Parts: sequence; C-alpha cells; structure tokens
Amino acid sequence: MAVGSANVNVMIKAARKAARSLLRDFGEVENLQVSRKGAADFVSRADLKAEEILKEELLGARPAYGWLAEEAGAEEKGKDPTRRWIVDPLDGTTNYLHGMPHWAISIALEHKGQIVSGVIYDPVKDEMFHAEKGEGSWLNQSRLRVSGRTRLIECVFATGLPFGGRADLPETLKDLGRILPTCAGVRRWGAAALDMAYVAAGRYDGYWERQLHSWDIAAGIVIVREAGGFVEPIEPGGDIVEGGDLIAGAEPIFAHFAKLVRG
Repeated sequence: MAVGSANVNVMIKAARKAARSLLRDFGEVENLQVSRKGAADFVSRADLKAEEILKEELLGARPAYGWLAEEAGAEEKGKDPTRRWIVDPLDGTTNYLHGMPHWAISIALEHKGQIVSGVIYDPVKDEMFHAEKGEGSWLNQSRLRVSGRTRLIECVFATGLPFGGRADLPETLKDLGRILPTCAGVRRWGAAALDMAYVAAGRYDGYWERQLHSWDIAAGIVIVREAGGFVEPIEPGGDIVEGGDLIAGAEPIFAHFAKLVRG
C-alpha cells in the first residue's frame, strides 16, 4: 500500500480540492467564459480558479517554496530557494473545453533542480498517479510498472501533434514516418501529463513530444522513472524540464524507440 510523505500528501490533497472545482464546470462547456491565449490554446475561468486553489493549498502548506505554474508563471523563490512547486492546473484544456473526459491536474516538487515528487490526477476516472524519488510509482493504492514488451511491432506509443501552424510540424511528420511502420499504433489524446502517466502504468510503451512546457512534464518525469522507465531529452545532453523535448519509455524497447525518434 502506498504511504506518501508529508509533501506527497499535501500534493494529493491539493489536487483533489482543485478537481472538485473543475468537475463542477466540466460538461457545462457552453457556459464557460473562455478567452483566447493564442492559436488553439485557451484559458477558462475554471482553469484560473483551479490554479488559485492549488496555489492556496500548496503555498499555504509550504510557504517557503518557490512557484511555477502555467497561468501565473514563475514567482520569486521563498525562503527555501532550493525547492519549488511546478504546477499545471488543467493539462488537456482543449479536451476539457470540448467536453472530452481526458484531462488532468499535474503537480511536481523540484529540489535543487531535480524533480523529487509528482502527482498527476485524472478526476473524471478518479485515477491518482503519484511518485516520490526512491519510493516507487503508484496509481491510487496499486504499484505501477512500465510495460515489459520487447518487440516494437507489439508496442503502442503516444505523442502530440503540432497545432495552429507550429513550426515543429515537419519534424513530427518525419518522426511518424519512421515510427508508424514499426509499431502497433500511435495515439494522440491531447494531455501530455496523462501520456507520461500511461507510460508509467504500462498502457503506453513509450511517448515522445517536442516544445512542451515544464509544467506539462515535470510530474511525469519522476512517475515514469519510479515505475522503472527511462526519460531522456530528444537531443542527448539537453535539459528535459527547461527544454521541453523528451522521450519516455519502457526499458526493454527504449534504445530502439529513442533511435527512431532521434532519426
């Protein structure tokens, strides 16, 4: 049975409280007041309210920690400059606003530049993925382990597809040209945090994407690694959290998969 640290318990409590607010508005898409942030990138009152709840809960419990979140951005570090919360109050905003039940809350704790704890919560399915460095990965009360498949032709991978004229479309199409002939399929479900959680759970065998934000992937990094998976930058030697380009996957197929992504 999973027994989380004090910090993980704070994160889980905050995620559940924010989820209650998001669930109240989910399904009432037509009534949400939505403003445009950019091409295919929306922000809703529900999103902003969830971030306010998370900030109140997380900084209320740990006021000395720093803060980085999707809507509010970064704030000056508190009295403990070695730690900060990295938060996405609503990963999969477009899904949410279209009434599609695939979105999540993502919370990570960074210590001295390393992600040490992560929580990804899918409120619709009541799936709480969580991990702490050295303590394994969990889905609710069940231990997680990445897939054990050894043949790419049996594997299912996940990625994101560039939208709204993003410049990385040609690269992504080349990736798909190399990967699709080798595997059982590629999925694009529109929530990076859940893509990584599904790798940890063995539902996906691997995941890759470019031009992500730190709050999209921070929690997923520790959850995948603690489930026995690998997470690396697409360009070797890069910074995953700051760079936003990553490959995640199960150990048996990771080397082959990563080689295909890198071309």
